[in-house]
Amino acid sequence: MGSAPADLVRTIYVDGSEGRTPRLPTDLTTLEDAAAKELTATAFGYVSGNAGAGATSRANRLAFDRWRLLPRMLRNTAARDLSVSLFGQRLPSPVLLAPVGAQSVVHPEGELASARGAGDAGVPVVLSTAASHTLEDVAEATGDRPRWFQLYWPSDRTVAESLVRRAEAAGYTALVVTVDAPAFGYRPADLDHGYLPFLHGAGIANFTSDPVFRAGLPDGADHAAVVAHWARIFANPSLAWDNLAWLRSLTRLPILLKGILHPDDARLAMQHGVDGLVVSNHGGRQLDGAVAALDALPAVRAAVGDAVPVLLDSGVRTGTDVVKALALGADAVLYGRPYLYGLALDGERGVTHVLRCLLAELDLALALTGCTSIDDIGPGLLAPPGPLATPAHS
Repeated sequence: MGSAPADLVRTIYVDGSEGRTPRLPTDLTTLEDAAAKELTATAFGYVSGNAGAGATSRANRLAFDRWRLLPRMLRNTAARDLSVSLFGQRLPSPVLLAPVGAQSVVHPEGELASARGAGDAGVPVVLSTAASHTLEDVAEATGDRPRWFQLYWPSDRTVAESLVRRAEAAGYTALVVTVDAPAFGYRPADLDHGYLPFLHGAGIANFTSDPVFRAGLPDGADHAAVVAHWARIFANPSLAWDNLAWLRSLTRLPILLKGILHPDDARLAMQHGVDGLVVSNHGGRQLDGAVAALDALPAVRAAVGDAVPVLLDSGVRTGTDVVKALALGADAVLYGRPYLYGLALDGERGVTHVLRCLLAELDLALALTGCTSIDDIGPGLLAPPGPLATPAHS
């Protein structure tokens, strides 16, 4: 990654002494409020909105706030290594860009800007099926950096196969299958605005560019017909464990299931040939009142053992959050909403800023807890969780 992530902090102080300060906040928990002032009500509601009354989203943050770090001293942390190995690739840090759909609602360049910004920060991209730009165009923006493809498995199997084949051809090296969205969650922010970006053409580029999808359209199909065809096949509530055998036969890419919370589902995933898991509740956007992802992580890790890659998604905001997730059993995290707020505020540069701040805090957290590498992070760095309290940020 070149210079150490924490060098960002020294650079900011030097710039500050010369009258220059960062364009965006360095407290990553304040980005949501900043973005709210810049985005339309519909766009902000789509990105920030949660299922129901928002209990799952609040639980995600409370789970992180309950745990406290218990640092060790005099460990010689002058040299630190954030890199991790996943599926035979050495990644610069245990952070990947979470798949978020329809990013053009916050910035016209959407996933292209996010991919470039993530690349500048040395963070791999997990691209959503529901992207506003095609997976081929995002692959080009990513260059030779690692990238994974997230699959919303459509009800039309021939379209699903086409998406997987395209991802393979475009150099995506893992397949992340989201399993917690057989239907859209009940999201009041979107419902109150009567707004779903996909119905306005945002987030369906991987379908409209797909030859198999287009073959299913009537001659002369207009925008309404295209969206209607998308709506018919996008959700797939009939998916079951037995369907994974077909996907496994289709590709040699590592397959991860995203949306696993129950340890029994983790065990079933292993029985059905899955290569890794993402413990996630969709950032609180699907089921209101669900368990916090961080709270579900230890049981999932115990169910599959140490050899299976397990990632944590949902509620991660800061560098110390990453440390806590890794201490509780995650191999890496997916980082979501904050980079979308950075994208909204300053495009590609905003994404880079957010990720560099996150990695700088993570790097310093290693130093301050007595760790020199990600391998040093374990449960011994955590004090017993405290009682529930109102989080300082949501």
